[in-house]
Amino acid sequence: MEQRKVDVAIIGSGTAGMGAYRAARTHTDNLVLIEGGPYGTTCARVGCMPSKLLIAAAESAHNVHKAPLFGVHTDGVRIDGKAVMDRVKRERDRFVGFVIDAVDSLPAEHRLVGNARFLSAHRLQVGNDLEIEADRIVIATGSRPNIPDFLKAAGDRLVVNDDVFEWDDLPASVAVFGPGAIGLELGQALSRLGVRVRMFGVSGSVGPISDKGIREYACKTFNEEFQFDPNSDVTDVSSTDDGVEITFNDASKGELTETFDYLLAATGRRPNTDHLDIQNADIQNADIELDEHGTPLFDKYTLRCGISHIFIVGDANSDTPLLHEAADEGRIAGDNAGGYPDVRAGLRRASLGVVFTEPQIATVGMSIEQVEDRYEGSHAVGEVSFEGQGRSRVLGKNRGMLHVYGERGTGLFLGAEMFGPAAEHIGHLLAWAVQKRMTVSEMLDMPFYHPVIEEGVRTALRDLNRKLQIGPNQVESCMDCGPGA
Repeated sequence: MEQRKVDVAIIGSGTAGMGAYRAARTHTDNLVLIEGGPYGTTCARVGCMPSKLLIAAAESAHNVHKAPLFGVHTDGVRIDGKAVMDRVKRERDRFVGFVIDAVDSLPAEHRLVGNARFLSAHRLQVGNDLEIEADRIVIATGSRPNIPDFLKAAGDRLVVNDDVFEWDDLPASVAVFGPGAIGLELGQALSRLGVRVRMFGVSGSVGPISDKGIREYACKTFNEEFQFDPNSDVTDVSSTDDGVEITFNDASKGELTETFDYLLAATGRRPNTDHLDIQNADIQNADIELDEHGTPLFDKYTLRCGISHIFIVGDANSDTPLLHEAADEGRIAGDNAGGYPDVRAGLRRASLGVVFTEPQIATVGMSIEQVEDRYEGSHAVGEVSFEGQGRSRVLGKNRGMLHVYGERGTGLFLGAEMFGPAAEHIGHLLAWAVQKRMTVSEMLDMPFYHPVIEEGVRTALRDLNRKLQIGPNQVESCMDCGPGA
């Protein structure tokens, strides 16, 4: 077996792995990037980019249906499923091509292809005929869809998000299990493209929303477009000649059985760490602890596993499976692996999450659950409805609400949850405010143009400042704000 010794070995060439590689390479040129599958990040291949392409097509179709609201009438809408999926795949492949080009530009001696597993704390076997001895190791192996066993009864009608982006045409019907970000985005997009959709959830969850009022509003809104039960009671799933048959209890109609072309399992993802044989990495002596799934516990700020020479980043650590977080983690871990044993805490940015449904969902900073736990009795919640907000009504996007959280006494802005228009943009502004540790009063000192959707943020912040007993009472008709602000 061929043997090779390196300073740093990085397992996985996704967003986190590439970030780790670039950072580690500033310290040493004796490193390798190991990839066991096709090049191209999860985001580019099966995640954020192809899903947004499908959503863009759905939004275009939805806007045509909404046109009569503005006095604009069309002769009807014809959705060409083959053309929709052709553009999704064509543009997806273009994004993936950029990633592959970036990998191909790396020195050939830095790129290894093959599945890696631990032989000992510093030894990795790659494929069948190569052994790597590495002083430091970064695990960036990503994640894969997690499918509950009872859904596997759908047989060849069972698909995950990866499969959707390989369709040549749109199906007539899809049952979606899992109303997380992936399920909600794909489910609504397919529905708006003419696919019959029914969504099944458990525990009442609606995406990442933890604020009860916003969650109930969002559930009601989604049900106006497609059938969605966040507390579903499914009693049977089976594959038939006609598709996948699902039996469930409906709150108003009792037991029902419906048949769908496909069952889309959007039931979360699991880290790709179970085939690494991490137990061989001298865990006890390295003071590495594993969670119940066998994934190493780690320090959020250094990405280091215990007091070892091993780091874990991106979806592999299951902490915050978002691209910008994976990029940050890769950079921090790569810098620490390259400069080891000088391990330092890196910058972790304010929490920000966006779900690209319509209305959009944004979570910023601390959730209401975290606020209530840490600031029990010393916090307040400001709110605004976008149903009457001026710019939102002009655009015909006047659905949704925003809740903002602040600390009593200091007036510190703590976080927010939003289900409403332009949440992807408003979420960024609020996340910047969290990271800069701004007070609500300081945020209100910022400029607000008229008429814009962001004026709704001002309304919510004014309500919060009043409840914090810092600002004045709300003015019912704020004419200096402009009508409908």
